[in-house]
Amino acid sequence: MRKLRWLILFVLGIGIWLNFIPLQHALSFSVTQAQTPKQEQLGATKKLEEGPNKPLRSFAEVTADTEKLTGLFTLYRQPEKGKVYLEIKPEQLNQDYLCFTSLSTGIGESFLLSGLALGDFLFRFRRLQNKVQFVLPNINFRTEDINQKLALERSFSDSVLYSLPIVSIDSNQGSLLVDLGKLFLTDKDIPGLNQMLPYILGSPYTLDASNSYFSEVEAFPSNLEIESVYGFASRGDDGLFSYLPSLADNRAFNLSVHYSISELPTTNNYIPRLADDRIGYFVTAYKDLSNNNRQDPFVRYINRWQLEPSDPNASLSTPKEPIVFWIDNAVPPEYREAVREGILMWNRAFESAGFKNAIEARQMPDNATWNPADVRYNTIRWSNSAGGGVLGVGPSHINPLTGQILDADIVINANVVDIFTRDYRNLIGLNQSPEISPEQFNLCMGYKQSNPADSQQSAVLTRLLGESDFCYAAEAAHQLNIGALAMSLTPNSTSQDSLLKEYVNQHLTYLIGHEVGHTLGLRHNFHGSTMLKPEELNDTKITRSKGLVGSVMDYVGVNLAPVGSTQGDFFPLVIGPYDKWAIEYGYKPSGERIPVAERRFLNDIAQRAAEPDLAYGTDEDIYGFRDPEVNSFDLSSDILAYSQLQMDNALQMWESLEKAYPQSDQRYSDLRDKFNEVFFYYVQQALFLSEYIGGRSFNRDHPGDPNGRLPFESVPVAKQREALQALHQYVFAKDALNFSPELLNQLAPSRWNHWGHPAPVFSLDYPIHDNIFSLQRVILRSLFSQSRLSSLRDLELKTKPGEALTIPELFETLSADIWSEIGQPQQQEVNISSIRRPLQREHLKVLTEMVLRRTKVPEDARTIAWYQLRQLDDQIKQFLRRHGNDMDLYTKAHLEETRDRIEKTLNAQLQSKSKQK
Repeated sequence: MRKLRWLILFVLGIGIWLNFIPLQHALSFSVTQAQTPKQEQLGATKKLEEGPNKPLRSFAEVTADTEKLTGLFTLYRQPEKGKVYLEIKPEQLNQDYLCFTSLSTGIGESFLLSGLALGDFLFRFRRLQNKVQFVLPNINFRTEDINQKLALERSFSDSVLYSLPIVSIDSNQGSLLVDLGKLFLTDKDIPGLNQMLPYILGSPYTLDASNSYFSEVEAFPSNLEIESVYGFASRGDDGLFSYLPSLADNRAFNLSVHYSISELPTTNNYIPRLADDRIGYFVTAYKDLSNNNRQDPFVRYINRWQLEPSDPNASLSTPKEPIVFWIDNAVPPEYREAVREGILMWNRAFESAGFKNAIEARQMPDNATWNPADVRYNTIRWSNSAGGGVLGVGPSHINPLTGQILDADIVINANVVDIFTRDYRNLIGLNQSPEISPEQFNLCMGYKQSNPADSQQSAVLTRLLGESDFCYAAEAAHQLNIGALAMSLTPNSTSQDSLLKEYVNQHLTYLIGHEVGHTLGLRHNFHGSTMLKPEELNDTKITRSKGLVGSVMDYVGVNLAPVGSTQGDFFPLVIGPYDKWAIEYGYKPSGERIPVAERRFLNDIAQRAAEPDLAYGTDEDIYGFRDPEVNSFDLSSDILAYSQLQMDNALQMWESLEKAYPQSDQRYSDLRDKFNEVFFYYVQQALFLSEYIGGRSFNRDHPGDPNGRLPFESVPVAKQREALQALHQYVFAKDALNFSPELLNQLAPSRWNHWGHPAPVFSLDYPIHDNIFSLQRVILRSLFSQSRLSSLRDLELKTKPGEALTIPELFETLSADIWSEIGQPQQQEVNISSIRRPLQREHLKVLTEMVLRRTKVPEDARTIAWYQLRQLDDQIKQFLRRHGNDMDLYTKAHLEETRDRIEKTLNAQLQSKSKQK
């Protein structure tokens, strides 16, 4: 047996060795070719032509009937045959180039919008025998140590995405000719659309190379602009495909991808700037293997533009080259001024960095011949969609070696101004799915329960990210709609048309400002909306000087004045203090010439992080942590007070709806849509309130910062108790939500049924019980979640004695609130309403699941749940003894059945895992 084993290993070893010989030869050849001078290149050409393969066609023959385009690379185009050849000169081999990709045409939905960035690539062409490889070098690991470079090359692989057959070789110059279609028209498209679309669209659409072609090819001295039209078709394996209302036929569609190929910047004036975690910039990071003594091996550069003062000695100087944004000629004329204001609002921030008029806004002429996707132009693009999708995207194209921003194209969804358009999908949630889970509901509310990126399966990850993006878009549209609805219900409004125009322009200005901020390198700041007190939000003297929010990089909810107050600005019109501070960090010249020399200069700026107006929290701070001041679509420095004011606004809007709608020129379905808009707004505010329970704040201050804080600070227990009382008043109380039968009987759905607007399949009449219960269930389940209960348990050790809201206090408060009917000794009303009974059953279910170990919670919470069930059983027993003959059958059956469930739960025997199997 041992001999047989050795024989097998010997044979395998010989096979591996024989297979390694040609591989070793190929690697040796590749390295040699990478450094071959021109004359050796010609020699290699001769050997290739004399080899066993069929001789190559001559350069002149291949290019005879072509149109020659000279630029960064020389192109030869045969429009009649759909052929484009790329000439690669010897000196262009093994040189780094940039490739920026974006959608130049989309399908108007599922995030496939015109102008959407698809990805950036640093690549090089490398010759290997009779092919040219398209190689993405591995730049994640770098070293300045010459001795370590060889080890680095051996340790980490580059990515070879394509091997292009050499079509011809110029015998004089040694230039290589390849078919560009083999690179840009294959089913292995560079952006990876062929791999992504099945997940994005939920159907097996694949690239059809036979219906793909070049629509545009241009060569310029420093860049190539190439546009490929890809045909996609459903495989039809099971005869099913997605229903995409924007398509003429769901079996096939086209997508155009624009490729911009350019050289790496050759200027030596750009100085990469080190990042700081106290300020939110997108970063370009790599692992530096040069020095093993570094505490952190990663080097992080912020992404920023090159901006140099024309007068280095002046405190305020114009830049040598400003950042120029072109407004797409597709932007409707009536919105161009709002777009311009959104761009130029950032000049105030650049003044803090020493630059005057750092940004310019120019209008793209209607007769312009250049393409907005051209890498030489930064554009604000206008894209139409069939509904849904993101409202705005602000990507930047960067040099991945230094973080220098080279190009930016902002895409604005035209739906942003169509505030009265109603897509039935924007009402996903309560009225369509009464059994929607808390996790699903919170996700669609743009809320922070768990991080979608925790998924390990790429398909699930892609789907969750898509849902998350969709829900953000729905929430942004919801914010627009709720503000418009509030204005329409304002009494004695003299000019609704003028007010609505101002409203739309304000939102568009804010949206453009937000996306421009992204293109300047800034990340989201979800703490930016907490700058002003609630009573300051509608004082335009403050909001138009200091700002409505600390940062426009937040997702800012519409600012609605409390009932009876004067309305101020609906959305931010100027950048905030954080934005000025961040731009100062990113762009203020230091006078130094190397990044490490700027450390002290930059730290002097960043150490202001503890100032209240500079509060910062970004995307990853939302997930896995409960900070009531880091949210999307909230507002004010006292969200606890502000949310209650907004819930009062919602109650007022419902009351006004019943009086004002529908009018003769409206439909009952309009009333239903508006009712739902208010309901979602109400739910959102309730979720904000719930975040105070067990909440903490996270601070990014560094040790030694002036007025520096500890990283974690607990929400004061008085605030937590106030939040619990507010949830009782607005969510759990038996009189929290009351609607007249007349209003409820008017809430009819739309019955149109055609493409783009299928008839809803839920119940025709409005499911008011289910929707109120969904609200209560989401809040209740959230309060009893494992993460919150674990936080409460930990906070008992992280706060001083008596300053923490404990698990027993939470359980007792909610139990007394939800079962208040049986807890009062002098009860006048003994019957329990149909709104309260489902809530009580859900509370019982939560406690039962804990006791039966069907849900994960801390053991202390489980024992408190057991105790609560015993107490509840005794209370119900006494209540039935006192009032059993006075209550209706609904209430009596409900309480008797509750006792039965408690008894069975307390007497249940726990099964071991072996028995369960």
